[in-house]
Amino acid sequence: MTTSSGQPRSAIRVAVIDDNQVRAAILEDGLREAGIVEITVLTGMANLLKRLVAIDPDVVIIDLENPSRDVLEQMFQVSRVVSRPVAMFVDQSDAATTEAAIEAGVSAYVVDGLKKERIKSILEMAVSRFNVFSRLQNELAQARNELAERKLIERAKGILMKHRGFTEEEAHAALRKAAMNENKRMHEIAQSVITAAQLLG
Repeated sequence: MTTSSGQPRSAIRVAVIDDNQVRAAILEDGLREAGIVEITVLTGMANLLKRLVAIDPDVVIIDLENPSRDVLEQMFQVSRVVSRPVAMFVDQSDAATTEAAIEAGVSAYVVDGLKKERIKSILEMAVSRFNVFSRLQNELAQARNELAERKLIERAKGILMKHRGFTEEEAHAALRKAAMNENKRMHEIAQSVITAAQLLG
């Protein structure tokens, strides 16, 4: 695990959001038995996100006994914003709420399963799912960026072919040469070509 500044941190820091002291104690016991000692229990909804940011936890556990729709939506918002593995315990749920939890990025959504001996495995599952999901998101973002860059290059090549009479190979070579000369990436040169063409009309 690393902190938000990228520095390695040896101990996992867990934030527990729970208004029920008895249930919070069960979670704390389960976490301590799993070897986790940096545990902060948060109660109340006031300034919740601000308090979470200040703690900078590696994992967030949310325990909701019988949550209202408003409370659930607020917790889903927390899950979207914190960008950390989130395990959520609820006593009851329906298909729509479960789907909303998944869409909000909740890594482990546990219905009627708050048992001390299960907490370690649920925590590990939440972290594992979060890491897989984050990797997939990063890969998707990279693929989209590469596609956007290729589109810029193709568009710039088209401009050079039209206005300079270059073949496609010549246009590509001209972009590559300019990128090397200016120590820039090809899509940056391509963007300059497109911008210049727009300015010149």
